[in-house]
Amino acid sequence: MNLTSEVPLLELTPIERVKAYVALMKLRVVELLLITTVPTMVVAKGGWPSLALVLWTLLGGTLAAGGANAINMVIDRDIDRLMERTKKRPLVVGAMTPRAAFIFALAIEAAAFIQLALTVNLLSAVLAVSATAFYVFIYTLWLKRRSKQNIVIGGAAGAVPVLVGWAAVTNSLSWVPVLMFAVIFIWTPPHFWALAVRYRDDYAAADVPMLPVVASMERTAVEILVYTVVLVASTALLGAVAHLGWIYTVTALVLGVVFIGGCVKLLQLARAHRAAEKEAMRLFSFSITYLTVLFVAMAADVLILGPTK
Repeated sequence: MNLTSEVPLLELTPIERVKAYVALMKLRVVELLLITTVPTMVVAKGGWPSLALVLWTLLGGTLAAGGANAINMVIDRDIDRLMERTKKRPLVVGAMTPRAAFIFALAIEAAAFIQLALTVNLLSAVLAVSATAFYVFIYTLWLKRRSKQNIVIGGAAGAVPVLVGWAAVTNSLSWVPVLMFAVIFIWTPPHFWALAVRYRDDYAAADVPMLPVVASMERTAVEILVYTVVLVASTALLGAVAHLGWIYTVTALVLGVVFIGGCVKLLQLARAHRAAEKEAMRLFSFSITYLTVLFVAMAADVLILGPTK
């Protein structure tokens, strides 16, 4: 890995430098991962886990995911400067050296493992750091620049927080967290491809083979629809295996119908050869709402109706 700085360093105040290091962690992305963790813990416990356990788990998850994102920025700084939406990232503008960013990433990754192992349990610590290894080595270093399946396979890293949350409560894994993992794993491609439609030119300029770059708009829309249909089916299977009640079931059904409807509209625009970027961004925004509300509904189902098993 090349850690040589390609741009002159900026002169920053201490506060600006701290903000730059925090920006490496991409906390807005991490926030979505953590939103799935707490409801998973509620389902695992059959009620509210202790506040201390929740906070320790979230802290460790934030540090682990933040470390992975920081390493990703170190590796991808060459293509980040070619893409409009990433050209202001800390390493691109020279907020710190790549070596300093890499050391920071390793430090918070080590802190995540130690903190989770000491305050939660060893299984959750191993899972969290394993997600980072998968994200860095499988997605960033291997697949991202080589395969149109990059986000399909690499997205598994973003599904690991539910395993961490379940393990934090039970110190074990079962079919329920595996199905939660599958839901997020299947959700990731339509979520990310919708965004990639909007930034297709960016990825093309950086020679990153995201699906909208290497396939037609119609083909991309078909793939998004297929994955979304499978996603909705997987949420139904999760409800049955986890013995969730009507709150989750109705919510999952309504969300699924709306999500599929958005995918169908995107496909119709693609087949009519009409501009689809705005619809793709609406679908991307809804996909975030979809995952958030789905997992909140899981927790609400358990807390209001009580565990059914």
